[in-house]
Amino acid sequence: MKGIVSYDAMETIRNTNEWLGATARAMGSYPAFALVPNPAFHLLSAWGRVTERSFSRMVMKPDWEIPSIVGEDGQDHIIYVEPELKRPFGDLIHFRVARRDPMPRKVLLVAPMSGHYATLMRSTVISLLPDCEVYVTDWHNARDIPVSEGKFDIEDYTSYLVDFIKHLGPDTNVIAVCQPAPLALAATAILAAEDPKAQPRTLTLIGGPVDPDAAATEVTDFGNRITMGELEHLVIQSVGFKYRGAGRMVYPGLAQLGSFIAMNAESHSRAFINQIFAEARGTASDADKHNKFYDEYLAVMDMTAEFYLSTVERIFKNLEIAQNRFTVNGTPVDISKITDVAVMTVEGGNDDISAPGQCVAALDLCSGVPADKKVQHLEPGAGHYGIFAGKSWRLNIRPLVLDFIDENAALPDSIKPKRRRKEGAKNPDCGSVDTMDDGKIAV
Repeated sequence: MKGIVSYDAMETIRNTNEWLGATARAMGSYPAFALVPNPAFHLLSAWGRVTERSFSRMVMKPDWEIPSIVGEDGQDHIIYVEPELKRPFGDLIHFRVARRDPMPRKVLLVAPMSGHYATLMRSTVISLLPDCEVYVTDWHNARDIPVSEGKFDIEDYTSYLVDFIKHLGPDTNVIAVCQPAPLALAATAILAAEDPKAQPRTLTLIGGPVDPDAAATEVTDFGNRITMGELEHLVIQSVGFKYRGAGRMVYPGLAQLGSFIAMNAESHSRAFINQIFAEARGTASDADKHNKFYDEYLAVMDMTAEFYLSTVERIFKNLEIAQNRFTVNGTPVDISKITDVAVMTVEGGNDDISAPGQCVAALDLCSGVPADKKVQHLEPGAGHYGIFAGKSWRLNIRPLVLDFIDENAALPDSIKPKRRRKEGAKNPDCGSVDTMDDGKIAV
């Protein structure tokens, strides 16, 4: 009961702030106040608009809102988001491009389950759609999943990945972003041992904690400093009566958001103050850079308690993946069994969530993979967000990933030259990142 009270208390605070913002917006915009030439009313209304929008976004799942793409025939092709497989804790979704034949490059984007929805990868999806057939793991908010559906920990997550890859077939190219990188590696190893013909063609791991001890960050320091008992006592709560998952033990999204913002509080505070003044001056817009970023950043989801705790204990503290000691349902997972899958790692030079060294450790674990099927890339100056969704991804990393897929996926020669980079060519924007690339989105 204590956990439920805490959970509902956080929701009450959020709801109250949303109401205060709406009230301030209405009062500051009252027509009669226009007769009083005082900028305080403009600021009150502006503060209300920013506050109401911010707190209302925290309990909304964003839409994908994928724009249509222009095909080689010059026609617009509408994108339909369709479920390919449905599961209680997450679906496999397909971005079907209307009136276009399936693309030879089949890509499975494994989205993180770490506080944000899979829509955080919207720009990644958009950038890949012109050249690939794109599928994404769309994880569900734990507060909406009834207790009767049972548990969901990292072993269940890995089993989901195995099922998704099997369903898509052996011509799949897996791209795992951040948190799922070690689990995608484990899923590939399971397939290598149990069903080699179902293995993906390529596996690209982007900014993931395969070996958290390889490079220290605030995240790894926190994981090593706190005990599991303290962690469970501090962050785990029961879902309140308002939601379908009432009584389920979770790490609440609102609590996660508080820790995300605290990691870079000064930058976020400055961004919101600037937005309030922009609203007061009338220069803000519904789809400006601030709103586009924070509409996604503030939309958070609950994680099941067992998933969060098992991630901290087994991935960060016990280093089960890093030391090749991971098990699923009692069966050891031997990463060295991977022999036929090409593996690529991508890291950001300024990534303070999964620092350089943590992800590239996967290549040493894949001792059965020939050296010519291993690729590593370190993007200078890129933060965590930039390596999969920012300017660094669009200009530098994406072309490299597509080249890697082409070189190892036995695609028709007619396709390969389209994305080929000139050897030795340098991009003047290399390493630059978007404004919010260092926003410390903890995925």
